Amino acid sequence: TDLSMVEAKNGLLKKEFSAVELANAYISNMEKYRYLNPYITETSDKALEMAKISDNKIANGEARALEGMPIAIKDLFCTEGIRTTAASKMLDNFVPEYNSTVAEKLFDAGIVLLGKTSMDEFAMGSSTECSYFGPTHNPWNLESVPGGSSGGSAAAVAANEAIWTLGSDTGGSIRQPASFTGIVGLKPT
Repeated sequence: TDLSMVEAKNGLLKKEFSAVELANAYISNMEKYRYLNPYITETSDKALEMAKISDNKIANGEARALEGMPIAIKDLFCTEGIRTTAASKMLDNFVPEYNSTVAEKLFDAGIVLLGKTSMDEFAMGSSTECSYFGPTHNPWNLESVPGGSSGGSAAAVAANEAIWTLGSDTGGSIRQPASFTGIVGLKPT
């Protein structure tokens, strides 16, 4: 789980390890560091199913751009058949019948979904303490916040619980958590 995305992708294509093995390594860290609370919904079983598909595509020379990359998606992006809460009690049982555009594009590119990450409720906050599902802790210092509103996404990457994650940013909600947890955050213009 210390590999960069480029190293992981090259390792998969060279068959140094399988997508299932890579997913299992991240799932192990998710279990080990669950006390950080970066995930609202974990999708380990789905991740392993997706990883098997990725291994088959790689074996058949059909690898897509992000084939086998174990990632997590902020819990405000709709994911078909997977609970999407926006960290709110009001949406606790909401299971969308469709994917958001960004989720659909990621699935089409071959990602392996580890789960949906925590956030400040409705992405309105700067600490990821304001989630119905409890606060997320900074992996570097449990007494510190990971920033927000994409704090679950940042904490998951910093703790090696995902190779990368999807967040959202209006006024700093990717950039600020990235700086608080010592990772790279990118807000496209």
